[in-house]
Amino acid sequence: MARRALSWFLLLFTLALVGCDHATKVAAQSALDRRGPVALLPGLLDLHYAENRDTAFSLLRALPFAGKAAFLVTVSLIGLLAVSLAWWRRRRASTVEQIAYALLVAGALGNVLDRVLRGYVIDFIEIHRWPIFNVADVAIVAGAVLLAVVTLGRARGERLEEGRG
Repeated sequence: MARRALSWFLLLFTLALVGCDHATKVAAQSALDRRGPVALLPGLLDLHYAENRDTAFSLLRALPFAGKAAFLVTVSLIGLLAVSLAWWRRRRASTVEQIAYALLVAGALGNVLDRVLRGYVIDFIEIHRWPIFNVADVAIVAGAVLLAVVTLGRARGERLEEGRG
């Protein structure tokens, strides 16, 4: 029963995070597109509307090719499917690991929806000297860090168990 409640909570959490991501993107588009950057912490943090037609950190910027948008949607969908499959396979894992997967799926889904519906991802959070990003990107990074910590902790625990055996 508790496992089922956790599953429902994680599903709602994932959907709420996708909704939050898209609500902030719509707000950024309407409030910042014509107005320009808004300094929240001058010299450190701005809100700045941007349309990202490339990958994270603009990794494919130097490779202009026809069909780039379709390629990015396809790769994004494959990534989302892979993370979702990994989550399904680890569905009996700890609550913290489940939350990490929920963050990853929510972030990936938020950005995939942007690519499919708009042809680009809306970014709007700008920390100076760092690429501009959005709520989905924060969820992806938080989920990846959390999953890495859980995985490293599990590996360490397994090594300790082997040492005792």
